[in-house]
This record gives sequence, structure tokens and C-alpha cells, in this order.
Amino acid sequence: MSEHDTQSALAEAIRNPKNIGELADADAIGTVGNSECGEMLRMWVKFKEENGRKVIDRATFQSFGCETAIAVASLATEMIRGKTPDEALALSSDKLSSELGPLPPMKIHCSQLVEGALRSALLPKKDADPVSDCASKPAPGGNQNLLANFAATESKPGGLRIVMLDENAD
Repeated sequence: MSEHDTQSALAEAIRNPKNIGELADADAIGTVGNSECGEMLRMWVKFKEENGRKVIDRATFQSFGCETAIAVASLATEMIRGKTPDEALALSSDKLSSELGPLPPMKIHCSQLVEGALRSALLPKKDADPVSDCASKPAPGGNQNLLANFAATESKPGGLRIVMLDENAD
């Protein structure tokens, strides 16, 4: 895919994102954040029974991040529909963003953010990454940051988990 094709695919996904917003009665919710760049993404997943298998019926997301993260999340929520949780978990961040073509190096973290939200939603809690301790700390100046606001909702029903991405992970 040429750079122009990548830019066109990205622009289209940004113009017309799919599956944005909360999903009522979601079976799983995953949230990830990147404290270095301030981006966060939450994903909701609803399952159904199909031919004796538990598959993803629908997935939605909310993103507090750049347009590339929104585009990748939009594509990913479409890509995982009809897959089992294990099949969805087997998708790498590169695969989740593949329809956009190769992302610029400075935007690769966007696909990793989406992969992290998917893993946060689909992995059993014992297998998920631990919640960062910065979730409970106020931002400089005493204002609570977005991560702290998400952390405050952890006690609500729905299985919300906040998983911090490791900026140094490949």
C-alpha cells in the first residue's frame, strides 16, 4: 500500500468511524491508557452464541486520543465481529491496523492502544496487566486526570479494568 493509499484509508476511517460509544449490557469492558501521551481508550464487547461457540457479536469504543487511535479502534471493532475471544486476542496491533496500511513510526502506539483495550476486555482479570498506581494520583496542580476519573469508576458493575501500556514494549 502506497503512502497516498495509507493516508486515504486513514482519512476515510477518521471521517466515518464506526462503533463509537458505550455499549449497553456489554459482557466485557477494557480500558487502557498511556500516561506518556495522555491517550486512553475504552472498549465494550458483547458476545453471542453461534454454532455452539461464544463469539463477539458487537464491539464499541470511546477514545481520548488522536485520530489515528480512533481510526484503528473503528477498524478493529469491525474486524473482531464474529471471532471467538481467543481468535480476537490472536490479532496483533499490526493486524488490527492493517487496513490502514503501514502506520508512521510515531503512530504505532495507536494500534498498540487498541490491542491493549481489547486484551483488557477479553483476558481474565488474573491475566491482565496490573493497574498503574498513577490511576489514583491527582495530576500536577491538584486536578484529577482522566486516568483518575476512570479509576473512580472501577467499583461500578461491568468489569472495568484499567491497564497501562508499557511505552517501551515492542
